[in-house]
Order: sequence, then structure tokens, then C-alpha cells
Amino acid sequence: MSSEQASFKRLIDIGIALSAEKDTNKLMEMILLEAKGIGNADGGTLYIRDKDELNFEIVRTDSLGIAQGGTTGEEVTIPPVKLFGDDGAPNEKNVVSYAAITGKTVNVQDAYNSDEFDFSGTKKFDEMTGFRSKSFLNVPLKNNADEVIGVLQLLNSLDPASGEVVPFSGDISPLVEALASQAAIALDNAILIDAQKKLLNSFIALMASAVDAKSPYTGGHCQRVPELTEMLTRAACDSNEEPFSSFNLSEDEWEELHIGAWLHDCGKVTTPEYVVDKATKLETITDRIHEIRTRFEVVKRESTIAYHEKVAAGADSASAREEL
Repeated sequence: MSSEQASFKRLIDIGIALSAEKDTNKLMEMILLEAKGIGNADGGTLYIRDKDELNFEIVRTDSLGIAQGGTTGEEVTIPPVKLFGDDGAPNEKNVVSYAAITGKTVNVQDAYNSDEFDFSGTKKFDEMTGFRSKSFLNVPLKNNADEVIGVLQLLNSLDPASGEVVPFSGDISPLVEALASQAAIALDNAILIDAQKKLLNSFIALMASAVDAKSPYTGGHCQRVPELTEMLTRAACDSNEEPFSSFNLSEDEWEELHIGAWLHDCGKVTTPEYVVDKATKLETITDRIHEIRTRFEVVKRESTIAYHEKVAAGADSASAREEL
């Protein structure tokens, strides 16, 4: 298999893996790590656009041991990159911002020799760490609507033979752009799904609030139940004693439990307020069906008494039972 065929096969495999991943953090981490592998890069950063800013989502620099964001559990604390200045002018001196604004791939061979972009922040970081940032490859992530939703930045391409830092070759850029195209669509879908889940959870919480608002006596109940449910279930999952030693929930089951706990009283939305708004039990609220049942019980009892009276008077038991 030629190198080109191997590259295409790798892109296909990556595309399949990206489309199968539903967790947004894992997906973003996979995108950056696969791009680093294609570009043989020492480091990389995945930025996600939020209105007029680019937020640092995943940061990796292998030689410095930096791994933030994604599944690491370590939050990225670097402030976002602003796409526009205070005067509203586009921030085109920052290379990442330029790639996001123009939608163009930017390949910087040596940051220290670049006059087009401002790398003062990069140089300050290098002074603090003793690192040498040299080559940068910045690829915008575009969704189906051709909107830039983020930027994939690779840092310091390493020569496979010598391990020296070299510029990103012209052959690498199209492969990373192809990966970025697949990644953007998968990431956009994942972001849309997350947004729908948040909307659903907000709607569920609103329904629970509406139920709690119907009565001052049971107010807050729908908010407390999900928290208590999660605490009890978590304790059961963490228990090593029978009968819970093998008990555990999958991610989907946790979500089902969460929704079920919030919606356990949703039927009260249509329950009359004179029923819901109660300070005591429901003994004082009656349903006329009980009166009907009582009448049938009286008829049954009278018929039974009449049967026994007839038998006691000497009537044939079979004929009396038939009448009954």
C-alpha cells in the first residue's frame, strides 16, 4: 500500500471513529490527537468559537507534558482569543483569530521570523518555559453551512528521522484540512445534540418548578427528589456489599434515571389545585364512586341475608341460591 493510500485509509478510519463518538469532550480530544498524529506535531490546540471569541478546549504539548481539557479532568485556564478589538476591528494580527475570521488555512514556518502576525504572547510563553515555538499550522473548522465553528492549531512539526522541529510540509496541510472538514461536521452535530439535551433538561426543570409552585406545602419536592435519587443510586453503585456489589448504571441509564426523577410528579401539572394544594392527607377529598360501591355492598348484603333467612325457614337451598 502506497503512502497516499495509507493516508486515505487513515482518514476514512478516523471519519468512522468521529461519527461514532457521542461524547463531546472525547470527540474534541480525538480530533486534536488524530491531527497531531497526521502532522507528527509536538503540540496542538483545539479552539471552539463562542460568538466573538475562541475558547481553548483542548491543549497538548508533549515535550512539556502539558495536557489540558478533554478527558484529562484538568481545566484549561487560558483566557479566550478575541476575534474583534474594542473598536470592532477584526483581530487579524493573531494567527488563530485570522484563520477563524477569514476561514483560511495558515501555515507559519517560523513564528520568530513572521512579520504578518503578532507572536509576542508565544515568545513570552517560550521565555517562561524554555520552549521554542516554531512552526504552526492553523486550520479552520467549518460546518455544513460553511460557518467557522473553531480552529485546529498544530505546533512544531517533528522530522520523523531526526526529531528536529521543521515546518509543516505542503503535503500535510491537505490531510489535516480533510480531517478538519470531517471533524467540524461531527463536532457540530455533537454540539447540536448537547444543545437539544440542555433544552430538554431546561423544559423538564420548568415543568417541575410549575408543579412545586402549585402548593406551598409541597414546594421544592420536585427539586429535592432528583438530588436524593442520585445520592441513593450513587451509594448503591459504590457499594461493595450484597445485593449491590454488581449494581451499576450505564451513561444512558443515568440519563434515564435523571429524567425520570425530575418527571416523577409531572402528572400533577393537570391535577386540580384543590387536590395538590394540601397541608394534610387526602381523607377529606372524596370521590362519588365510593358511594356507588357502598350501595352495591348494601344490595349484596341484603340479598345474602334474604337467602339465609329463606334457608332457615325451610326453603330449598338450591332454589334459594338460584334466586340469589
